[in-house]
Amino acid sequence: MEFLTDEQATAFGSFADEPTRPELEQFFFLDDEDRKLIAKRRGDHNRLGFALQMCTVRYIGLFLEDPLAVPWPVVEHLAAQLEIEDASQIKRYTERQMTAYEHAWEIREAYGYGPYEDHAQGRKFRAFLHGRAWTAHAEGPKALFDHSVGWLRRNRVLLPGVSVLAREVAEVRRIAEERLHATVAKEVRRADVALPGDLVATLKTPEGKRYSELERMRQPPTRTTGTAMKGALQRVEDIAAFQLGRVKLDKIPPNRLSALARYGLGTKAAKLERASEPKRTAMLTAVMRHLEARRSTTPWTCSRS
Repeated sequence: MEFLTDEQATAFGSFADEPTRPELEQFFFLDDEDRKLIAKRRGDHNRLGFALQMCTVRYIGLFLEDPLAVPWPVVEHLAAQLEIEDASQIKRYTERQMTAYEHAWEIREAYGYGPYEDHAQGRKFRAFLHGRAWTAHAEGPKALFDHSVGWLRRNRVLLPGVSVLAREVAEVRRIAEERLHATVAKEVRRADVALPGDLVATLKTPEGKRYSELERMRQPPTRTTGTAMKGALQRVEDIAAFQLGRVKLDKIPPNRLSALARYGLGTKAAKLERASEPKRTAMLTAVMRHLEARRSTTPWTCSRS
């Protein structure tokens, strides 16, 4: 759960703030079907309490342990729709402990809410989660967590505990990362079995030099002297020599490759060398493809032509 702040974890599955006017109109509006079900209750306090639980589960995705732990404007909004003049009657709703529990089960049955552990819905949710993690990597874990909550609410799946969902998100992101590394490395070997070794060789520092070959190649030219121009042209040729255009990565979302390249560009050669396979090959491939794509835009390339 390290990607969630303490405030976010505490707010999960509760009324962290008072709902806005648009949220009241969307989640706390009682339509004809709602009213028919509510009308079966005896007493204004039971009708108001039933409506409150019905709308609460729509809004936050679960039934509260204390059904009355909601902002007072929510109660007033529902009371006005039910033409209940004294909204304070809601305080009587929990006098009989089983009433709220029985109402929650009736709401679940009437509107098709299912548990997080449901096998059929679980398969659909994991398919959504894996697809989102694969195609929208740049969003980060917090955004993926929020999209997960949104999916569960839309599909009327009751939210699990915050730690359960956070672990699921983290695990899916880990699987997506491993899939990315394995897919890239596989395509690199398919293009040229010697290419992974050639890429790893760039992490070595040549004798008499201060920097590895990778450090040299990922440093753009900063001077305009003849010596610097010669070095820049050599850098372009060395990058092009890998011919990474032959590696077929069209099935990988471009944003994932871009994120991998950014990580590799900002990581020292020694740390990249210590990375395990296939992650190391995948990062070096992304870095070199990025440098290869940029080489045609450098002023040195134009000068040479």
